[in-house]
Amino acid sequence: MREPCAANFRRRMIAAQPLFGRVRARDWCDWRWQMSHSVTDPDRLPAWAGIPAAARAAAIRAAAQYPVRITPYYLSLARWDDAADPVLMQCLAAPQELQAEQIALADPLGERRSMPAPGLIRRYRNRALLLMTGACAVRCRHCNRKGLLSGQRPARLGPALRYLGAHPEIREVILSGGDPLLCKPEVLERTLAALRRLPGVEALRIGTRLPVVLPMRVDRALVRLLSRFRPLWVNTHFNHPNELTPESAAACDALIRAGIPVSNQAVLLKGVNDSADVLEALFNGLQRIMVRPYYLFECDAVRGAAHFRVGVRRGRALFRELRARLGGLSLPQYVLDEPGAAGKRPLA
Repeated sequence: MREPCAANFRRRMIAAQPLFGRVRARDWCDWRWQMSHSVTDPDRLPAWAGIPAAARAAAIRAAAQYPVRITPYYLSLARWDDAADPVLMQCLAAPQELQAEQIALADPLGERRSMPAPGLIRRYRNRALLLMTGACAVRCRHCNRKGLLSGQRPARLGPALRYLGAHPEIREVILSGGDPLLCKPEVLERTLAALRRLPGVEALRIGTRLPVVLPMRVDRALVRLLSRFRPLWVNTHFNHPNELTPESAAACDALIRAGIPVSNQAVLLKGVNDSADVLEALFNGLQRIMVRPYYLFECDAVRGAAHFRVGVRRGRALFRELRARLGGLSLPQYVLDEPGAAGKRPLA
């Protein structure tokens, strides 16, 4: 298996030198080094240099309310001096995050009121979601849990397992967070093994953005661990074709070759991918690396993300154009996730 670090890590390391100095290849390809050297102070980034003083002060307050974390790898995909770069926009604090909005909520999907056990979310009859951790490799500014994750500690597994055992109609469990693949391997293994022992649970799913923002974490040991618990699916989160790199493709390929299908859940984001040309390149690119374009989400009404919302009318127009351009295997479903619904609501 080819390790997902690096067909062109040298170019990325050279590009990263102004922020991180000279980096050894083995450090750059070590996910722990990537995490420990993540940028958490946006003042280090040249993109802030040209922001007017008032906007800069507001962005600093936004970063205090919604913390910033960007791995060196993911940062190497962006133009650091351009606040409108589509990669940087997804992870750099912006003054618009503090704008007051009538429809915005800290918990737009009503997840807190759908917890029958700590850390276990049940919004649908036959599946449930387990919050493994509040940690992320990159803090996405459009995240629908951006107001819920800070300081969240992993819940004890026992109450969730007892609930799932008492409700055999729940046949699928999704591991989420935060990013569950940032958990210690022994924690991940223990959780997957416990879920697999439940007679009602037939399928497991993992939601992770690590193939996109920290592909070196998807190493041989992790893939071996995950492959023991099939049937298991991975849903990841590419939003822009600039994120489709040899490293991210290798991470997805490692999972696929181990018998773990990989699907993608993109979010329609103003200024990032609200263009038929960009979305066409993204979805065709995903098909080329054998990642299924599964969903294109309308951005949730989460507090601090109004500047990303495109709106259903514009989204439908984009989707009509995509349907004329893309083959069936490249075309995702355009959907809205909303509380109280029986499932994702198709918008196209």
